[in-house]
Amino acid sequence: MERPKFAIIDPNTLAAMGLRQILQNVVPIIEIDTFGSFAELVSTHYDNYVHYFVSMHLVLENRAFFLERRHKTIVLTTSMSPNSQLSDFHSICVNVPEKQLIRSLLILQQHAHGNGRNMPPMSNAQENVLSDREIEVLSLIVQGFINKEIANQLNISITTVITHRKNIMDKLGVKSVSALTIYAVMHGYVDINKI
Repeated sequence: MERPKFAIIDPNTLAAMGLRQILQNVVPIIEIDTFGSFAELVSTHYDNYVHYFVSMHLVLENRAFFLERRHKTIVLTTSMSPNSQLSDFHSICVNVPEKQLIRSLLILQQHAHGNGRNMPPMSNAQENVLSDREIEVLSLIVQGFINKEIANQLNISITTVITHRKNIMDKLGVKSVSALTIYAVMHGYVDINKI
């Protein structure tokens, strides 16, 4: 089965590269192509993309094209104000802290794709990698609890929490709480509304 494809259309190369990395963490089964201009996008098989992540000014300049594909267009805005967003499109503010951006993408992915039911299945390579206790610790980490609070809640020592935390990151091959958050939400270990 062919992997779904996303397109990022943004002349800001650094922003496109950052969003690409975050999207690959949020939805690891996708392929992502980046385009610096609308002309680059239309020179491809543009209707093969499941979603377009497009900077606001490119949507405004090519409104007819994106309006026709509004169900798969996500507008990248720099303002959280509903008054500055296009009413016909889904929008994501990219001028927010990483945790908030990831949360917005996870919410979009869960709602638009019915908790992933409408997307091809994800790899089971990491299934059952974590012990039950590690899953409990993971869940509390991504909910924002510090080591001492986790230790108190689970009735274990702080040293044990630190060991679990290290083991979780080693087993999953991740280095940040953002990556842990993505993993926990995508595997149903924590509700998106609790982070």
